Amino acid sequence: MNNLKELKERCYEANMEIPRRNLAIYTFGNVSAYDPDEEIFAIKPSGLPYEELTASDIVLVNLDGQKVEGEMNPSSDTKTHAVLYRNIEGIGGIVHTHSTYASSWAQACRCIPIFGTTHADHVAGNIPVTEVMSDRMIQGDYEEQTGYQILNALRDQQLSPQEVQMILVACHGPFTWGGSPEKAVYNAAVLEEVARMASLTEQVSPEIKTMKQTLIDKHYQRKHGCNAYYGQEQDRGALN
Repeated sequence: MNNLKELKERCYEANMEIPRRNLAIYTFGNVSAYDPDEEIFAIKPSGLPYEELTASDIVLVNLDGQKVEGEMNPSSDTKTHAVLYRNIEGIGGIVHTHSTYASSWAQACRCIPIFGTTHADHVAGNIPVTEVMSDRMIQGDYEEQTGYQILNALRDQQLSPQEVQMILVACHGPFTWGGSPEKAVYNAAVLEEVARMASLTEQVSPEIKTMKQTLIDKHYQRKHGCNAYYGQEQDRGALN
């Protein structure tokens, strides 16, 4: 039970980073934190403003998306989180926001092109966008199908979710994940900044092309490759 109490605390702190990082206003986002031993995740309650949120409000849910502890209803995106936890090995946290720049690219149904080294430090290619959800999926279990929409995009684009920890859901907004809820929030903040940079880059130079592969490889590999030398050794690794 102490582990689950700590899980709720970590989930709460990660959720509070969302408004601190200007990644969402009002109720426009949620963070979950996963305990693989218990196969339970903690998640923000549905529709509760961040300024009212407390650690005791955090809801515990199993991998079927069913509430196991908490007074409030869990996030409406709970089933999306559950699909990702069931299908992506090694993740310990998931973030969904409607951050301005990342959501703008998602609404445009465009991947974010890799224009510069800031982007390449985190993802060695364009940040992917899903297909627009089909009517059949929309009319089904919408939130669960959103999870499969993400998995389908990763599969179809032959992307590893351990290496590409962020995606845009077409017409909707960004999802990120990581080995911990803290890393998932970090990825959400990085995604928003890269999306902002890409938007401004296209304004400055509408005909800009993605940068050359050798420079992409250099920046990605120096942080994530087998001979990585950026930062401290304990911080390196795909999902860390």
